[in-house]
Amino acid sequence: MHYLLIDKNPRLISAWREQFAQFENIKILESDITNVSCDAIVSPANSFGFMDGGLDYAISERLGWDLQTEVQQFIKNLPEGELLVGKAEVFPTQDELIPYLIVAPTMRIPTNFQISTSINAYLAMKAILIEAKKHEKIEYVAIPGLCTGVGRMQPEICARQMLYAYREIELGEKMNFTNFGDAQKYHWNINPQGQIWDF
Repeated sequence: MHYLLIDKNPRLISAWREQFAQFENIKILESDITNVSCDAIVSPANSFGFMDGGLDYAISERLGWDLQTEVQQFIKNLPEGELLVGKAEVFPTQDELIPYLIVAPTMRIPTNFQISTSINAYLAMKAILIEAKKHEKIEYVAIPGLCTGVGRMQPEICARQMLYAYREIELGEKMNFTNFGDAQKYHWNINPQGQIWDF
């Protein structure tokens, strides 16, 4: 698999280069994800498939608004009635340059409340990698910053979370906790700006 990490935010580009420079199957580019040619691009959407804001608006304009309708109908038919954060789905686009869209929610509804302190970028990245690797026609995926738009997550934290997910899924560095404290420490390391306790 090959991955293109692409975004317009110079600070995120810098953070990605610091975290992912050692991996030969990853290319980092400061540009517009809707202008690329690859097997699939990622929509960092929400659990109900609203694709009319932020980056998703640009994706809908590029690939057609019928795709939002298809995504929302698929989600409505799920047992949960929503595509949970930490899950992703692949949709054909009928576009010659971008044949597939991977929808991977980074938030339940469009909001910035508590997203920056969450591990949602990590969860979404894991889902993206899992779905991409399962699909026989996807070999090159373009991924934007996760949670860094509406969610306002700091670019450095986003890059950190995406790296944790990459190491687990792409490199097979699975979690193996011997006690609760190890799991808690790992969780906190994914986003040091998050909170373990609220009292």
